[in-house]
Amino acid sequence: MRAMILAAGLGKRMRSLTTTVPKPLLKVGDKTLIEYQIERLVAGGITSIVINHFYLGSMIEEALGDGSRFGIEISYSKEAVRLETAGGIIKALPQLKDDCFIIVNADVWTDFDFSKLEPVDGKNWLAHLVLVKNAEHHPLGDFYVDNGGRVHEDSSTPDGRLTFSGISVLHKNLFSGHPIQPRSVIPLLKNAMTLDRVSGEVHTGLWIDVGTPKRLRELSALVSRGGGI
Repeated sequence: MRAMILAAGLGKRMRSLTTTVPKPLLKVGDKTLIEYQIERLVAGGITSIVINHFYLGSMIEEALGDGSRFGIEISYSKEAVRLETAGGIIKALPQLKDDCFIIVNADVWTDFDFSKLEPVDGKNWLAHLVLVKNAEHHPLGDFYVDNGGRVHEDSSTPDGRLTFSGISVLHKNLFSGHPIQPRSVIPLLKNAMTLDRVSGEVHTGLWIDVGTPKRLRELSALVSRGGGI
C-alpha cells in the first residue's frame, strides 16, 4: 500500500512557533515531526508517500525533496485552497493510485507498527481505524470498538470510547460521488459506521497528538531523555 501524510493544516494552536515554519517541520530533537512519520512508514514497508500541503508548503517540499534520502518515493499534492482531510485525500487519489491506502496525520508522534495494517476490500469494509487511549485534553474520546472489531460512534458505556489516532487505512470507495472541495473525512467515516463497514484496532503504545506548544515541549523532553521511538 501507498501512504498519505496529511500536512495541510494551518497550525493555529502552534501559532507562536508556526509563523514562518509549517507545523510538520517543527523539530523534536534533531528531526522534524514529519521526518519521524516518514521513517516509521519506511520501517513499516511503505515505499511511496503522498504529502498534501497548503500553508508554507514549499518549505515542506524543499526539506524532504523526492524522498530518496529516506529510501522512499515522495510526491506532493499542493492545495490552492485548504481542502481539509477528505477534500485533500480526494484530490490526491490519482497520485495514490491504489484502491486503498494508509492515511496518517503529520502532527502525531507514535511507535505504531505500520506493517501491521492490511488493505480493506471496499465492499465489506471501507475503513480501518487505529484508536488509542484518551488523552487528558480529549477525555471523552471519539469512537469505540465492539467485540467483533467494528467501530461505532456511540457506546452504551461512555468509558468505552477511545480516541481516533489519525492513523487509518481507507478505501477509495469511501469517497465515491464526492467532488474535490473542502470536506472533513469524519462525517464520511460516521456514515460508513452506520453501515457496519468500519473496523478498528487499539494501539496501546506511544502516541502523542503534538497539537500545542506545551505538548511539543513535553515530547521534546521525552526524546531528550532517550524515551520514545
